[in-house]
Amino acid sequence: MGIIRRSFLSAVGAVAAVAVVLAAPGTASAGAQFPIPNADPFYSEGGDISGVAPGTVIAARPMPNPPNFVGVNTWQLAFRSTSSLGKPIVGVTTVFVPVNKAPDGPLLSYQQIVNALGLKCAPSQALYSTDPNVVIRDAAALNVVFQRGWSVAMPDHLGPTSAYGAAKLGGQITLDGIRAAQNFDPLQLRNSPVAIAGYSGGGMATAWAAALAPSYAPELNIVGSAQGGVPMNLIKMAYLLGETNPHPTFGLALAAAIGLGREYPDTMPVSESLTPQGTAMMNQVANSCTNDILAVGANHSAAEITANRSVFQDPEGRRVVEENSLELYPGVPRAPIFEWHSPTDGLIPVDAIDNSTARYCAAGTPVQTLLTPTPDHLSAALLGLPAALQWLVDRFAGLPAPSTC
Repeated sequence: MGIIRRSFLSAVGAVAAVAVVLAAPGTASAGAQFPIPNADPFYSEGGDISGVAPGTVIAARPMPNPPNFVGVNTWQLAFRSTSSLGKPIVGVTTVFVPVNKAPDGPLLSYQQIVNALGLKCAPSQALYSTDPNVVIRDAAALNVVFQRGWSVAMPDHLGPTSAYGAAKLGGQITLDGIRAAQNFDPLQLRNSPVAIAGYSGGGMATAWAAALAPSYAPELNIVGSAQGGVPMNLIKMAYLLGETNPHPTFGLALAAAIGLGREYPDTMPVSESLTPQGTAMMNQVANSCTNDILAVGANHSAAEITANRSVFQDPEGRRVVEENSLELYPGVPRAPIFEWHSPTDGLIPVDAIDNSTARYCAAGTPVQTLLTPTPDHLSAALLGLPAALQWLVDRFAGLPAPSTC
């Protein structure tokens, strides 16, 4: 399949419980803390992109439609984005364009739930995987969206090193993926109204994109964000998922610590702080997707696999975790928000959502909150989905945004 490249370039859910223990200063280690690189040249820089504007398309290629995706043409775009440390990186987004789309019709950026450290788990690859532990199962819901004539951009929001837990990065990649889709003229999206949506880890990238947009991408016409089950505070998350006591989902915490170590290697040299048991667990999950990560980490704790080096005693390590905690970010989204979650969710700190929502309301941003009648994190996603979709329909229609502030 063909690849279109810019000529001047033809010559990268639950989180942070372990990060609170693995963040004393030191020299970054290589090895399993980082993923096996992607051999596909489409994902590589292909040249110096430091002088290229974020959202600039570096390469583009048409793709076959993933299984069960109908009525669309599929493209993948590689684009210039920015790391958490301000360095240029390559992002990738997969864009689905309905065959019945009107020019400049609505564009939805949909951030998948990706709880992973392996690059094979990123949406651009998982969409085409036959591995049942990797494959993306959103075709039915997205086909409904395609029938409305909406284009959908699905970014690899964990970035080129699958930096799970680096939430701010996810927001930046999401915004640059939208820019890329609008900059690529064959898609006819340059003047499209934009909405963003996602749940859990995808909701975290969505919520960060909404909060960053006024300063990072003020030119985007974002009409609203639908964000559910968002982990808003990684410090608080640390106390929930196995800092000292074993927890069934501790694997996600371990993955988040590794992901943050990838994004901030000089501040959080994770592999230096592990016991032999912890090193073995890191090696097992370093290129894994959700199921394997959960299996390896089940009923373990940070205290069990580390040398008791605490981020709470290290200002720089704590700063990294706080920097990726949206509750602590002073920026406020300008676009309206639809937010849904279980009021008794056991995986995420609900008070952090409530505090963030209250701050947005006080700043004048319309927020509609839906509390789902279930204690379960994942079932809340399905229960809130119909209302979230209708809310997005109304935003694209230009109707006034409701508010429960």
